[in-house]
Parts: sequence; C-alpha cells; structure tokens
Amino acid sequence: MQSKKIFTVLIIVFLSTMACGQFNFGQSNPSPSETPLPTLTPTSLPPAPVKFGEENPNEPVFISGEIPYTSPFFLETTSEAFVMLEDETGFIHRDKEFVFPLNSQVIGPVELINDKTLNYQLELPAIPQGTLSDLDHDEISERGVQVFAIAYWSNTWGGPFLEPRDGQGWSTAYASTITDPDQDYEITGGTLVIWSPDDQQEFPSGFGDDGLLFTDDDPVVSVPPGYSLVDLNVEPFHIYKEAQPKIDLVEGAIEVNDYSNLTYKEAFDALFDKVSVEYPFTKDKAIDWQAIYDQFEPEIDHARTPESFFLALHDFSLSIPDGHIGIRFNDTAGQIFFERYGGSFGMILTELSDGRVIVSQIFPDTPATKEGITPGTEIIKWNDKPIDKAISETISFFGPYSTKHTERLEQLVFLTRVPPNAKVDLVIKEPNSNDPKNIALQSIIEYDSLFAAIPTLSEDRLALPIEGKILEEDNLGYIKINSFSEDYNLTAQLWDRYINELIDADIDGIILDLRVNGGGNSELANDIAGYFFFKEITVSQSSYYNHKTGEFEVREPKATIKPGPKYFDKPIAVLISPYCVSACEGFSYALALRNNTIVAGHYPTAGAYGEVGRGQYDLPDDFSMQFPTGRSEKPDGSLLIEGKGVIPDVLVPITESSALGLEDTVLNAAIKVLLDEIG
Repeated sequence: MQSKKIFTVLIIVFLSTMACGQFNFGQSNPSPSETPLPTLTPTSLPPAPVKFGEENPNEPVFISGEIPYTSPFFLETTSEAFVMLEDETGFIHRDKEFVFPLNSQVIGPVELINDKTLNYQLELPAIPQGTLSDLDHDEISERGVQVFAIAYWSNTWGGPFLEPRDGQGWSTAYASTITDPDQDYEITGGTLVIWSPDDQQEFPSGFGDDGLLFTDDDPVVSVPPGYSLVDLNVEPFHIYKEAQPKIDLVEGAIEVNDYSNLTYKEAFDALFDKVSVEYPFTKDKAIDWQAIYDQFEPEIDHARTPESFFLALHDFSLSIPDGHIGIRFNDTAGQIFFERYGGSFGMILTELSDGRVIVSQIFPDTPATKEGITPGTEIIKWNDKPIDKAISETISFFGPYSTKHTERLEQLVFLTRVPPNAKVDLVIKEPNSNDPKNIALQSIIEYDSLFAAIPTLSEDRLALPIEGKILEEDNLGYIKINSFSEDYNLTAQLWDRYINELIDADIDGIILDLRVNGGGNSELANDIAGYFFFKEITVSQSSYYNHKTGEFEVREPKATIKPGPKYFDKPIAVLISPYCVSACEGFSYALALRNNTIVAGHYPTAGAYGEVGRGQYDLPDDFSMQFPTGRSEKPDGSLLIEGKGVIPDVLVPITESSALGLEDTVLNAAIKVLLDEIG
C-alpha cells in the first residue's frame, strides 16, 4: 500500500504539468576632476484636497479584502506577489500596451490564508500619482480624475515594481473589476477607485446606450474631491466614500468551472456542453462531438461509484487526440492504476531508429535481472505477437496525446505495465547472439522502471528551473531550461545571470536544452527568447470561442517577442524531445525563426499547444479535468504546432549506443553543427 500511495502523489505532480532584471550597481566614486552629480530635490505636490479626520471621517484611506482563487496554476504567481493601485488609463484608451507609470505604483502586501484564498491590504496615499483623465466628454478641457482598480500582480523581472515585461494594459483577472473576454475584456462590473483634485470634476454614472464604459454616450455626474469608490454593478453607479472598505478581488474568466456538487450525469453534461463548443481544434482534428456523446453518455449514465465514473471519464478523454486533455489523479485513480498497471518486470524498452526494440535499462532484484536479461537484449515477440504489433495495440494510461510519435513512446512504456503477478511470454535475442530465446516473466509491484522511463516523473525536485555551464573545450554555453512554470521571479533571475555571464565570457554559441520541459508561462518564455532578437517580431495569435457571436475569434494582443535588455547574436542550438510541451514548444518555435538557430532531437516536440487556463473543471468525487480553449495560430491564421510539434532541423537517429546511455547523441550532434556553423 505504501508503494501505491507514493505513486499516487508522484502521478499527481506529473499530470499537473499537463504556467529579474539587471541590477545597476552604479559607477565608482567620481574623482575630484569629475563633474559632481546634481542635487536632487523632491517634486512639490499640491495640498491634498481632502484630509481624513473628524471633518471627513469617511474619506478612504485603507482598503483590504480577499483574493479567492481556484485555478491550479495560481500559486505559480505568488513569488514577490502584491496588490497594486492600478492606473486604469490603459483601459480608458483601450491601450493593451499601456505601461503603468512607476510613480503611480502604490503596492500592498498579500498573505496566503488557506489553499483557496489570500488576503491583501493597501494604504492609499494622500495624493496619488496616477494619470488624470477628463471623462465628461464635453468641449471644455478640465483637470479630470485619476481612475484605479485594485489588482493582484507578481513581480518577475527587475526590481520590486512592475516593468513592461511584467504586465501592461489593464488587469483581466484577480482585480476589483469584472471584465468580459467576449467583449475584448471590456470592464463590465466590479469596483473602481477614483481620485479627484477638486469638486469640479465629473465621472460616468452609467455605461450609456452602447453598454461600454468611458465612451461618449456615458451619463456623468459631479464627484467630490479626494477618493471615491465606484460600484459598477448597479446603474446609476453607486459613488460613495468609506474610510476602510473591504473589496474582494474577482478571479475572472480563469476561474475553475465548478460542477462538483452535481450528479455524475449532470456534471458530465455540463462539461460536455461547454467543451464541445469551446474546444478550439474541432475542425483541425475532425472531432464528431455528437458521436462522442452517443458513445460515452451511456457509460456515464450507468456510473454509480467513483471508480466507474473515473473510468468513463478516462475513456472519454482518450477519444480526443490532445495532450492537454487530462484528468488529475486522486486516490481512486491511483487505486485503479495500481490494480491495472502496478506490476512490471524491472526493465525499460527503447525502440531504435532501425526498428529494433531493445532493453535499455534493467533494475536489480527484479524478474528481468533474475531471468538473465541484460541491457542490449532485443525483444522480438511479446505474448506471441511481433513486438511492433504489441506496441501498437497497447493503450497508455497517460493518454491522450496530440501526436503519434509521443503516444508511441508511452505505448512502449505501458507495454511493460501489467497487473501485479501477471505473466508474459517473450522471445528475445541476447546481445552478441543470433539465436532467439523463449523466456517467461512474472511481474512484481515495481515503479522504478516507470519513473525512469518517463522523464517528467524522474525530475530532480531540488533542481533549479534553469541550470547552465560553459563547455570549455568548445567555448560553447550550455543552458538547461527545466520549466517555465516554476517560481517566475527565480527563473528570470537565473536566466539573467546565465545569459549575462555567457555574453561576458564571449562564448561562440549557446546550446539550450529543452528536452524535458513541461511548459508553463508563455509570456515568460517569450521574454527569455527576447535576448536572441534585435527587433520585435510577431510569433502567434490565439483564437477563442465567443459566446456572443458563436464564432472563434482572434484575441488581441498577438504574441510578440520584444528585444531583451541584452542581445546574443551568435549561433544557438535548441535540443528538443516529445517531453518539450506547450510553452516549451512555443519557445522552441520562436527561436527557430532566427537565421542562425538549429533545432536537434530524436523526435519532434509533443505537438500539444492549446491554451488551458480557462478550461479547468471540478467534478464530483474530487475529480477534475482540463481541456484547451485557445487555438494557437501563425499570424496568417494557420494552425501552429498542435498535432505536429516543432520539427528538428537535425533529426538524430536513436542508436543502440544512445539508447544504452553510452553517449548523448543529440547533444553531440548539436555541438558538431554549431562548431561547423561557427567555423
């Protein structure tokens, strides 16, 4: 039972993967001959129009509240997290690239209360430094008001405040405002905080006939000086003062769809109704949703236990070839796995490029070693079936997959996964022998071979998200990026450190090893890619289903790569595998757009490139599922990466030597090509 519990914990980690700037230390002290620095004097501020006290007891001075979250990816953002008095000028002008002015960034602390809630506190300055906006739409130019939302942010790059790489525009999640993704993230409700320098300013009291805020048809009313709170959930808007209001933030469109209190049938129908219209690859994959429903609805309808419900959901998920579709494991799933796949033989199989299947690794005190199987042993038949046929007929429990090459790898893994005490008959050919040999194996409870066979299950939990070194003999840099979903701030600081050191060392090229990287935050990945581009490029766009129009529509802004603070213009090599997934694939694709990048690997990447942040579902009995909702496209609208993967420029054969771990043929091939490129 202990083995089953350990496995369940680890498998949860596996399926869950299916989300610092430069410091200027200044110059040395100037010599007497150098011109002294000018004396800095603070900017004078006008007097505060309203002061809190007995005469103004309701003047807002302090805001607090809770930040509820349900998204399984939220905790990835909690490094250097804070709430901010967010200048809404970006929304007023519908400018999604609005840069939050540094002097306007009033921030406050957040604290984790439990596994679903944070709380926050924010002290309001007497005179905020946001942007004044004249919002009454008359012909008279007036001072205007400052408009803010309370928004949750986390710092990734640079110092403690936001820079453009951390975020721009206006918040669409975890904010005091409510935004509508089907209306290009228009603010449709929630609470704003405004500040007026005097009693002569006006502010909208409603959305107007067009239903949009801050447009010409908005009705307006006078607002008092100082701070006011604006409740947008009623019309006319409720504009009021309260000294210490409590305002809870809104999770927004990424909130998990919670069907956990429904019956099995009700939950499945609710999930199916939403997924069948929002799934972005229906046409690309020729999905017949009605046929799928007709096939699996009876199984769901007859489910009476957590076990039968899980198996029905699992079968349903396997019917759609998409590596981002999955069920997060719980104890029920772990028990089913143990009963069906908890046994094995203590060996790992590898399929070579010449078609042979060999034993590439064995484990001590297991049936394989006791039967005398050694690394290099060829498997010819498995239970009387030719090995190729046996692999093809195997169903991987960890499916579905977006590509056949990824599925094939894990079919090979699950060929060796059987119930405990199961027997198999093999025909093998021992190393240095041409004579087939018949053997029989009986499985034991064994997970070591599973963890070793699937790289994402055997990652070092203490490994940093980015690791690097210099290959001194070849004067090349080597950086291994393990994830784009770990601590974002730590990832950014590590990247800055390694890339700056390699540039300062004047190395001739860089190898980026992405062979085991489950993806994560695409924006973070694009920011890192910016160090390899000298001008901004557009790499992709995303389309989502719009419930108002009934069509898939491209959402702005498009994904771009902007040049980083430093630029590496020399050749790079990108190492990939089917365990480079999602954001890792987008990163690989973007780097391949450079003229002096080569991509090397035994296989393409996983080909799983849908966006899943909005496709999270909680179901009865502690089950949850995810489905993609965003379709990644090239700027011309054609499908990007999904179902195909990033294709290597240098396709490295899988040889017996590489399978047995005697050499890293992908790394060696990349080094050779880079050195040839460098000359």
